[in-house]
Amino acid sequence: MAGVFSRLNMFKLGWRCVKLSRKMMNRAAAPAQTMRRYSTDRGLFGLLFDIDGVLVRGRTPIPAAKQCFRNLVDGNGNFKVPVVFVTNAGNSMRQTKAEQLSHLLEVEVSPEQVMLSHSPLRVFTQFHDMCVLVSGQGPVVDVAHNVGFKNVVTIDTLREAYPLLDMVDHNRRPKEIIPPSKDLPPIEAVVLFGEPIRWETNLQLITDVLLSNGRPGNPVTSPHYPHIPVLACNMDLLWMAEAKNPRFGHGMFLVCLENIYKKITGCELKYEALIGKPSVVTYNYAELLIRQQAENLGWTQPVERLYAIGDNPMADIYGANLYNRYLKAINCTRAQAQAHVGDIPYEVFDDAKRSGEVSVGGSFEHRLPEGCSSILVCTGVYNHDQQDLPSDPEQTVTEQQIFHGHRDFCFDPSLTQPSFVVQDVREGVELVFQLEGWPLE
Repeated sequence: MAGVFSRLNMFKLGWRCVKLSRKMMNRAAAPAQTMRRYSTDRGLFGLLFDIDGVLVRGRTPIPAAKQCFRNLVDGNGNFKVPVVFVTNAGNSMRQTKAEQLSHLLEVEVSPEQVMLSHSPLRVFTQFHDMCVLVSGQGPVVDVAHNVGFKNVVTIDTLREAYPLLDMVDHNRRPKEIIPPSKDLPPIEAVVLFGEPIRWETNLQLITDVLLSNGRPGNPVTSPHYPHIPVLACNMDLLWMAEAKNPRFGHGMFLVCLENIYKKITGCELKYEALIGKPSVVTYNYAELLIRQQAENLGWTQPVERLYAIGDNPMADIYGANLYNRYLKAINCTRAQAQAHVGDIPYEVFDDAKRSGEVSVGGSFEHRLPEGCSSILVCTGVYNHDQQDLPSDPEQTVTEQQIFHGHRDFCFDPSLTQPSFVVQDVREGVELVFQLEGWPLE
């Protein structure tokens, strides 16, 4: 495919691919016309599972999840279909998350089946040799090295080097004037892995780095703009844990940073990449993992359809529907290109501003799935007893709901409409198996 889909063009594409079955609360309620033709031949499909609010609430597994995964593995504990866990969490390593899921779901989950919010950063190789400041919690240095960054500086390292920068907490202020403890190299990019523990420290020091062009120890005479590259993972404004109501996510931290930067400089904070649901590059990377799982299962034919199961209309459903629209556009463009100009390598494009022209494997020889259906469960952020999905997909956000998506994503109400609504993940998987002609053993 020659040329690049702009953010605006991606949203203006005319496909209306979401088949709404809004009030369907069990698989028996699926309209007859949606049932696929695979009565004897099984469909080839893959499953993308969100984690928080779908499989677990905090550290507590949702009972339906264990029941569901008993049906997804055979007698030897091997998955019957390609399965990838796609989460916007990013404060751990894939191995750790796989072990947690294996324990909670009582099935063997491999690290290759786990996709954290930062996983697609592996393909952003143009930043891997830069000196990057990383923000988040957990093993952020190990995570950064694992996805390819070689020269990493943490917020704590920066604070130790320039102790006079962190002045909000009076108890942490230096008692006397302390010279810088080390001379750090200039910061060339900022990578935001997830919400930090001390927001005031991270907000202050990241802003210092942006204003000083990566040299926070120097005085700022005038802000450098455009600033050094910023890459952010996980745009979730809210997420669901054990509490009765959703909790702040990393998206809330990004809102703070964006507004602080604009208040100080009068300029918009710009991202070189926004990674995690609902970005298209995240789903492209997930499709690559699904393809690898299919190969491991010995499938000789490509996966035809994806089903994404999530609890957040603004992240899981929006992202799956956006990816579905993208797949329709790419497959149409590819067919046209092959008919006229032969095989041309294609690129993967994210919807967010300046997300990078990132290839995550494949060319015109690789066949993408036909589409991606979104399945909304009622065990997390979305609760059908308390929230109504817009009855009219064309209604504006002010008429129906507040847009919790990221600033850089244009709101399209139709993309929050799930293909199906079910009570929990077990009903979602049963529905998929019925649609695809797979027996529930």
